[in-house]
Amino acid sequence: MIVSQHSSPDPVEIFKLYESVDWQIDTRDMDKLCRALENSHIVITARDESGALLGLARTVSDDEVVCYVQDVAVKPEFHRQGVGCALVRWLVERYAHCRYFLLTTDPDTTPEGSRNHAFYRRMGLHPLADEGLTGFILPRDRTTR
Repeated sequence: MIVSQHSSPDPVEIFKLYESVDWQIDTRDMDKLCRALENSHIVITARDESGALLGLARTVSDDEVVCYVQDVAVKPEFHRQGVGCALVRWLVERYAHCRYFLLTTDPDTTPEGSRNHAFYRRMGLHPLADEGLTGFILPRDRTTR
């Protein structure tokens, strides 16, 4: 597996990846998703030896104080094969100098959220509350994901 920074992922590959993890809310407007990827601080991909896309992660960051991990997506057939770990480790190392390394995920009361929480805990991440912090959000219409 090869993890590397990627400047402009192929929209067809991205569509297939995001659809495979049921992120249809993102794939409804591929132009918007492609702009989001282009405007990300860093986009990294994990690929097999033949170049096939296995997973992707992206960040929004000032590269000084905060790194926000916007997406970590791995094709389901490659779950539990180290792809997600490799992506997150790459980002953790790259942003080691930042005070905050943050991400959000589904609540642990959902099947996907429960798996995500366990994964991120194994990677050494903690819920904000465990660190004496609280996060806030301005709610928007979220019909899926």
